[in-house]
Amino acid sequence: MDFHPQPTGGTARPWAFPAPERGTLGNGLTVLRCHRPGQQIVAVEIDLDAPLDAEPEGLDGVATIMARALSEGTDKHTAEEFAAELERCGATLDAHADHPGVRVSLEVPASRLPKALGLLAEALRAPAFADSEVERLVRNRLDEIPHETANPGRRAAKQLYAELFPAASRMSRPRQGTEETVARIDAAAVRAFYEAHVRPASATAVVVGDLTGIDLDAVLAESLGTWTGTAAKPRTAPPVTADDTGRVVIVDRPGAVQTQLLIGRIGPDRHDRVWPAQVVGTYCLGGTLTSRLDRVLREEKGYTYGVRAFGQVLRSTPEGTGAAMLAINGSVDTPHTGPALDDLWKVLRTLAEEGLTDAERDAAVHNLVGVAPLRYETAAAVAGTLADQVEQHLPDDFQAELYRRLAEIGTVEATAAVVSAFPPDRLVTVLVGDAAVIKEPVEALGIGEVTVVSG
Repeated sequence: MDFHPQPTGGTARPWAFPAPERGTLGNGLTVLRCHRPGQQIVAVEIDLDAPLDAEPEGLDGVATIMARALSEGTDKHTAEEFAAELERCGATLDAHADHPGVRVSLEVPASRLPKALGLLAEALRAPAFADSEVERLVRNRLDEIPHETANPGRRAAKQLYAELFPAASRMSRPRQGTEETVARIDAAAVRAFYEAHVRPASATAVVVGDLTGIDLDAVLAESLGTWTGTAAKPRTAPPVTADDTGRVVIVDRPGAVQTQLLIGRIGPDRHDRVWPAQVVGTYCLGGTLTSRLDRVLREEKGYTYGVRAFGQVLRSTPEGTGAAMLAINGSVDTPHTGPALDDLWKVLRTLAEEGLTDAERDAAVHNLVGVAPLRYETAAAVAGTLADQVEQHLPDDFQAELYRRLAEIGTVEATAAVVSAFPPDRLVTVLVGDAAVIKEPVEALGIGEVTVVSG
């Protein structure tokens, strides 16, 4: 019998986040392209400078309705015809609005890219915004709102934003509008918002995928290059301010068997030098099933199926300023709401007193950096990250540099960053649960004044 030696692993190859090529079309549209051999599904992301803080007063949600209406008919195709044309290309087209602006996403087989880009250009250049389609989208949005309110996680987020930000700030209000504001939106309002903010000169297109045999310059010139518009108008984004005075708000849900918790404050975003260390430290705190929060609240105490800590960029400016939401979320069974919060605060205080361990730091860096090549196996993942960088006014090599910095972060640096991010006395806590059961034990913790609002 012949025995074959066991195969051994090869030498690890260095990996770096893909570097795009940058250019500009004649109409002022900025283009980032990234050739990824073998990725036959091409991803296209369009960043439109149509932020939520530009929505007219009393019309919160108009950016969302406009984004959804872009693919609901054009000057050449009805909504049904446009959908059929996309289907013939094997393409998907989605759009959504968030605080930085409107994002339009296209995925299509490389062989159908020219046709799909033509449809995308049509949607951006000449959307119909038919009364009937806008009315339907408004009705759909109004139908969604009660379901979002019923969802404990969504309700907690709505309350936290309302607590943290001044009432006059757009960030204090739901991204997609309220029943009152959405009900006011009509086709005229959608078109006015489109005409005021959607133009090639202030937009960026990101194209990622296998571009072998594709004359992308010619394809772009014949599609997105036909989109015209006025020059971009300078606009100053309002500053992000927040009140992180330690306090607790209970959104009352009588009879709830679980309490949804969302604890947060505003902190540094990706422009700040502390961001890489903050990423590592936050991952150690609550980024995975083996993090500190899960080890205590899930494994040791059995209060929850999981608690997570994260940092989410809210908005950045061209000047390099901005803010991120730093938060901890999860759910616990109602009777253990007080003990769970008590243990969570003990984790934060212990972290400040004793710091992270080298083993925690090493595991976090290994997971954050080591899995990066797997995270970016698809063109859509690469395109989305490049579009995020554009939206957040970051350099094209930011992600590549971030992974280099993550690998260099030491335990002391990560500890300092996460302790600064989550100070126990400067956190706003929102609990969606049964106030009659949880209010008294939460008050006894002394983590801040407790108020109760209706669910």
